[in-house]
Amino acid sequence: MNKRHLYLLVGFLVGLGLMLFLYKALVLGFPLFSTSKSDVWQVEARLTIAARDEPVKATLTIPRTGSHFVVENENFVSRGFGLTTGVSDGSRLATWSKRRAEGRHTFYYTATVLQTATRTTTITVPEVQVPEYNDQQRQAADDLLGQLQEQSADNDTLIRNLLKRAKYDAADENLRTLVPANLTLPKTLNAISRVLNYAGLAARPVHGIELANSTVNIPVHHWLEVYDRGWKAYDFNTLDYLDGNYLTWWRGEKDMVQIKGATLERLTLSTQRSEETALKSAVLSGEQKNPIWQSFSLSSLPLDVQHVYRIILMIPIGALLLVLLRNVIGIKTFGTFMPILIALAFRETQLLWGFIFFTVIVSIGLGIRFYLENLKLLLVPRLASVLTIVILLMLLISVVTNKIEIERGLSVALFPMVILAMTIERMSIVWEERGASEAIQQGLGSLLVAALAYLLMTDDFLTHLIFIFPELLLLVLGSMLLLGRYTGYRLTELFRFKVFS
Repeated sequence: MNKRHLYLLVGFLVGLGLMLFLYKALVLGFPLFSTSKSDVWQVEARLTIAARDEPVKATLTIPRTGSHFVVENENFVSRGFGLTTGVSDGSRLATWSKRRAEGRHTFYYTATVLQTATRTTTITVPEVQVPEYNDQQRQAADDLLGQLQEQSADNDTLIRNLLKRAKYDAADENLRTLVPANLTLPKTLNAISRVLNYAGLAARPVHGIELANSTVNIPVHHWLEVYDRGWKAYDFNTLDYLDGNYLTWWRGEKDMVQIKGATLERLTLSTQRSEETALKSAVLSGEQKNPIWQSFSLSSLPLDVQHVYRIILMIPIGALLLVLLRNVIGIKTFGTFMPILIALAFRETQLLWGFIFFTVIVSIGLGIRFYLENLKLLLVPRLASVLTIVILLMLLISVVTNKIEIERGLSVALFPMVILAMTIERMSIVWEERGASEAIQQGLGSLLVAALAYLLMTDDFLTHLIFIFPELLLLVLGSMLLLGRYTGYRLTELFRFKVFS
């Protein structure tokens, strides 16, 4: 294939990518720069059930506007199911129903959550619902509260002491009569709130999610609210006021999901920080000007899928950097895409710890690999043995770092273990055939490329630009095709052959 054909192909790809990019930027108004706002989030709940060929009723609690957050732009997706919404015991409910259903079904709930300043409206003093205890429970509650009041100066210290004893004191018979030790956290908080209600304090368990950065599969957080001249939130884990940006999803002792006629397979909660109001306006504009175009955009995907593509779409950027560093600069690496996979692992471990974990695992694995050479093993069993050793090393690092309270060590499990095993095998072969110097050069080159790729692939501006304008990857592809025909000197070779000039 001649160069003219290649140039025509590259010109077509670059032209198409630029045309789509300019149309979205100039006509639809998609923003070139990220102007993130910390007070706007997109929230999504995805509920998957398995129906049993009988009437189905799936009820999901959904958030409601409160003193700190406003919930708006709600959307429900339920193919073939009827939908009703309502309020029960102070909680909003969305119920999907069908006369007869069979197989797996997935329901979606999405909403925009806006953070607002604390409202100054007058808070009505809540009515305390005294629990219906039996004689034994009333006696236990009187004795327990008597002890707590003697050891407390005010309601706040009484609440903290009760939470502390409920968490750590397993031998207190009075306490365990009211708050059994084997309860789940939501039921424990409900039992504690009943004790406080008996003491004349309005208390209730609260359940919600933390609104931090864009996150997939968020765990539900549970805490306790007590009215003491205003509602105060207590975290059972820290025994202190709730610290963080939490969206209240529902209150009370009921479960988040209630299903009849089917079984719950999965419930996933996701959030995404709204990147900019300009992007939101551009999406709405695109829906009006070109609804077909907008229906195929990345913003139409579920939030958890969008999170995945924010990472995947940056891989070609790292691959282009790898092509430049290897074919133009002349940096030596192990394998073709191993540095890019290591760079992806650095996203979780961070750069410094990633360097440390990679160096430790490869160094120890290389020493063990040299030992295995004496056993004269065949290739496949040897590779399988190295892979097993790598996994054991990763497990050991996780256990040790967790023991010494270095949480970052737990992220070593995200390293691509097969790539590490192949790196150790490749490095040992290069060490034996070309010497230690060549093996170390390729190892350091791999780490250098991985570090540069990590910095490039985690850049906020590039991540925003490629996600909003994925057609720019056509320009990246065209650049790779041009570099594929580069046959000139590499930069390192200019220094290598300088003596001949």
